[in-house]
Amino acid sequence: MNWILENHMEFEHELKIAKEAVKRASQLCASVQSRISSVAQLDKVDKSPVTVADYGAQALVLRHLAKAFPKDPAVGEEDTGELRQAENAALLSTIINEVQKIDPSMDRESILASIDRGGHSGGPKGRFWTLDPIDGTKGFLRGQQYAVALALIIDGEVVLGVLGCPNLPLDSDTSNSETGSLLYAVKGQGAFQAPLSDLAAASPVSCDRISDPSLAVFCESVESGHTAHGRSAKIAELLGSRSRPFRMDSQCKYAAVSRGQASIYLRLPTRPGYEEKIWDHAAGFIILLEAGGKISDTIGQPLDFSLGRTLKQNKGIVATSSGVFDSVVQATKETA
Repeated sequence: MNWILENHMEFEHELKIAKEAVKRASQLCASVQSRISSVAQLDKVDKSPVTVADYGAQALVLRHLAKAFPKDPAVGEEDTGELRQAENAALLSTIINEVQKIDPSMDRESILASIDRGGHSGGPKGRFWTLDPIDGTKGFLRGQQYAVALALIIDGEVVLGVLGCPNLPLDSDTSNSETGSLLYAVKGQGAFQAPLSDLAAASPVSCDRISDPSLAVFCESVESGHTAHGRSAKIAELLGSRSRPFRMDSQCKYAAVSRGQASIYLRLPTRPGYEEKIWDHAAGFIILLEAGGKISDTIGQPLDFSLGRTLKQNKGIVATSSGVFDSVVQATKETA
């Protein structure tokens, strides 16, 4: 802790680089999504789709980080194993074209090498970055919400997070709000939001301050494969919440709770043995905590980012504003 606080000036540099990297990746993603009907993709072994934008965003972010911090490894979601296969040559060509629109200096080999910088194993020692180049790929393909999620982990502790949310309005209360938000946080320094179009125009964000869980608004995944909607409804019933849950993809749900748009985000296990990936939660985790929220797994245990590429000792996620956290964890235990 003391090391982190004493060296917070260094994190200002990390934050500047991270925000610029996420902005670049968000620009690529928005450009590709604007032509959503022609987005090229392949299906990974687990049947999840991966697109031109997933690969392109990872290449841009990890190249930008490598230039600034060449000794820092990264834990990224994608690798080039399938991308290098002959049958995916057209997909690779499209990725190269999209990346070069943002960074003309990158060629085929530097793009592939940058994507593969994400192969670090994580763990409890040293510093590394973790990246989900598109969190919420299915939402991306539907033309809805997704996020570019980047975090810095030091000795197993998340110390910095940035979320680029190209389709998230800056102000949820107005119909004509600018679309495209970037949220970020550094441990001990609060959480902030800026328009993707102007990163200097940042303002603090904070969770709501309700203490009555019956007033809580739930935010949950669109995909039923990502969370148990039926169990979520039972938890809402136990809490007396009558607010209709709104569903959105990706770590934009962390953004919604962090800025008071929702009170509760639950990710409830849908199959035995599933391990949450660190890149699916690290950036949202630190932003939520710095916005005044609380987070644990579904049995109330702290999230442990020191065990490799997954949260293997945790089961699901409970992320809420602080006033309703204990009630939500208790209700979650009762529905297990």
